[in-house]
Amino acid sequence: MSDVPEPALEAVPIDVVLAALADPVRLRFVRALDAAGDWVCGSDALRETGVTIGKSTLSYHVKALREAGLIRTRVQGTRRLVTLRYEELGQRFPGLLDLIRDR
Repeated sequence: MSDVPEPALEAVPIDVVLAALADPVRLRFVRALDAAGDWVCGSDALRETGVTIGKSTLSYHVKALREAGLIRTRVQGTRRLVTLRYEELGQRFPGLLDLIRDR
C-alpha cells in the first residue's frame, strides 16, 4: 500500500483548511467521510449521503481537501482509499471536526 503525497499538517495554516471547508460540496464530502469512516474512490457510498457529482469534479474536490491536509489517500492495488486525518487534525486543530460534524 502506498500514499498519495500530502502536506505535513503542521505546515498548513488554518485559513487554507477553512477555505477548503467553505465549499459546500467539500464540506458535505468531509461529513460523509466522517460518517462512513473511509471511502473507496469510484464506490457509490457518497451518493447515498447526497454527494452526487461527476468524477472529474469529485477528483478536483478530493485534491483540494488533500492539499488542505484534511484527507489521506492510500493506493491499494487499483483502488484508492480516502480517509480523514482524524488524529493529526485533532492535534493541529483541536475541536475542528467536532465543529463541522452534521448535527
